[in-house]
Amino acid sequence: MVKALSWVTTLARLVLGISLFVAGAIKIGAPAVSVQAVKAYQLLPDAMATVVGHGLPIAEIIVGILLVLGLLTRPSAIVGGVLMVAFIIGISSAWARGLRIDCGCFGGGGTVGADQDPGYIWELLRDAGYLICAAWIIYRPPGRFAMDSALGLSGSRDPGTADDDDDDGSDMD
Repeated sequence: MVKALSWVTTLARLVLGISLFVAGAIKIGAPAVSVQAVKAYQLLPDAMATVVGHGLPIAEIIVGILLVLGLLTRPSAIVGGVLMVAFIIGISSAWARGLRIDCGCFGGGGTVGADQDPGYIWELLRDAGYLICAAWIIYRPPGRFAMDSALGLSGSRDPGTADDDDDDGSDMD
């Protein structure tokens, strides 16, 4: 059972990590569009929105790479989870205030036309799924093929190797 759960963690790491990496990679080449997307939420002063718009793609890429590699897995999942909470709050706030914007999560951003559906419910469900992945990764050992395990950084969260048949399943902190 522990071995199967380790694969679930690996899948969660890959889903969240690849998604963050792709989101950041799409935005990194168009910082003005990223800034525009952050400003569309109307939650931050312009100067702070500009900083966030420039810094967010970099953070997404770094956290995504770390999760895919399984390096600093728990801290990376915490940052990924915090990002998902921020995105959920931002999208919910825009929806509640009647803003019609493209979330800018995977590029784009800004207002959408009156004939376009912003798709807030789907964005919220997607980000909630990513948040569940982050929570799973935080709670469980880093999973298979994680550099944390290979480098001995996983501590008591390491369920052992695939050949460890005498594992008692006690991989909790």
